[in-house]
Formats: sequence, C-alpha cells, structure tokens
Amino acid sequence: MNGVDGRRPIVVGVDPDPSKRLALAWAADEADRRALPLRLVHVRAVPFGGYRSGETRPSWEQGSRTLRSAGERVLAQAVAFVESRRPAVEVSASSADGEPAWVLREEAQSASMVVVGSWHLSTGGALFTSASVALPLTAHAPCPVAVVPEPEHITQQPAHFVVGVDGSPHSAAAVDLAFEEAALRGAALRALYVWHPPLLGLLDEDTAMRECRRVLSETVAGRTATHPGVELHHEVVRGHPVRVLTQASQHALGLVVGTRGHGGFTGMLLGSVSQGALHHARCPVITVPV
Repeated sequence: MNGVDGRRPIVVGVDPDPSKRLALAWAADEADRRALPLRLVHVRAVPFGGYRSGETRPSWEQGSRTLRSAGERVLAQAVAFVESRRPAVEVSASSADGEPAWVLREEAQSASMVVVGSWHLSTGGALFTSASVALPLTAHAPCPVAVVPEPEHITQQPAHFVVGVDGSPHSAAAVDLAFEEAALRGAALRALYVWHPPLLGLLDEDTAMRECRRVLSETVAGRTATHPGVELHHEVVRGHPVRVLTQASQHALGLVVGTRGHGGFTGMLLGSVSQGALHHARCPVITVPV
C-alpha cells in the first residue's frame, strides 16, 4: 500500500522480541533519509503445537485472539520506538497470519525497499529451514531488500559503502543504489570488481585484469556527475568474490550487491555471491534486483 501521496513505503518486518531493534532502527533511519513513509509488518505464527501432554489446549479462536493481542502489543511498541527515534517519519503498521517470507514478499510488490533482521549462521544453519526469511525474500522481492545482521560501522573514517560490480545488469542497478545510499549519508563509495581466476588457469592474466578494469570503469562512469558529493574509489581485486566482499564489509556502512550476476544460471533466482554475502557480511547487506 502506497502512502497518501503515492510514495512507495519502506517496509520492515518487526521482530516480536523488543530487544531486537536493529532492523527497525535501520529502516526508520532510511525512511527519514529518503523522506518516505515506513510500514511496520508483524507476522503472527499459526497457533498450533507447543503444548505438553495432558495439557488443555485453547480453542482455535482463543489462540487466535491471544496471538492477535500479542501482535498488537508488539506493533504498538515498535511504532512508539520509531516515533521516538524519527518523529518526522510517517508510520503505519499491520499484522498478518502466515509465513513471514511470503507475507513480506507480498508487501514488497508496492514497497521501495523491504528491511529484515538476520543473524550469522553456518552454511547448513536455520537460514535454509521453513522458518527462513532472508533468502526466499531476497530471491523473489521485486524491490531492494536490506538484511541487517548488525549495526552500520561508523567508527571507520571516512565512512563508506561497498558495492560489488561484475558488469551484469544486476550489478549496474546495485551501483546506482550504492551511490544513492552513500550520498544520503555523506559517505564515500568503494566499488569492487573481484576477478576469480578460472580453475584451469588463464594464459594471459594481464589481459583479463585489463578487461575487468574496463568493465568496472564503464559501470561506474557517469554516476559521479549525478552524485558529485560521493568520493568514489574503484579497484579490481583478485580472489573469491564472497571472501573479498566479506572482508571489505568489516568496516563498511553497508554492502550492496545484485541478486544475480554473470556467474548465475538461467532460472537461478539468487546468485552464489549474494547468498554468500547474506551469510558472511559484517554489516547491513542490500540486494538489488533488476
């Protein structure tokens, strides 16, 4: 649902735990920077299971009422948090029953960005279970998705964003958003083209590196004119893209990547680099579809 003036809101998934406010705080700040409305969405779990043997189970209606009441409290606390943190932001809130990734995917159809929290997990961890939110949402959302596992790093000077570039349409869209994010914060931007040598080796590595530099320069060309206040640093780095981008994210305000680059196969909705970034990056990660 758009704002009353037609602006597409930033949508944030609200965690029921009041101690987990990183994503909510990040979304409130982003809405304030972009002068956009903020839509808070709380997804209620289906009331089943969780009862000990012999314990009287409440009726479905009673369970639904209990969950609805708890959800209303969660949203009221979240709205109060946003209003205290960013009083100028226009806030709305809603709750829904269902799978969080599916509900937020539907919300993304009319959003400018969706924001969710996350946590660092091993490759086989719960991020791939039925309760997963970040990966399926990122794979299917038609708008950028910000996953906020920890705060922005503001101690490193100059403050900067990192964007991964590979010459694909997805990475070009990521560069556009990365320039916007850096400009909104008065930060610098580090654009990285990570060249991963082929397994069978390459006879002329110098030629390959020159081609990478050409693609990188062409991808970022023209953006500095649109955002003259953004100090741009761009470089080609040899190594594995996930490892290089993860290392670069350690002191960054955020990492921006396309959802799928040149390395993806037709039909693959989420590339290995964006998946790796979601697992391992040490800052907020914004994935950008075309």
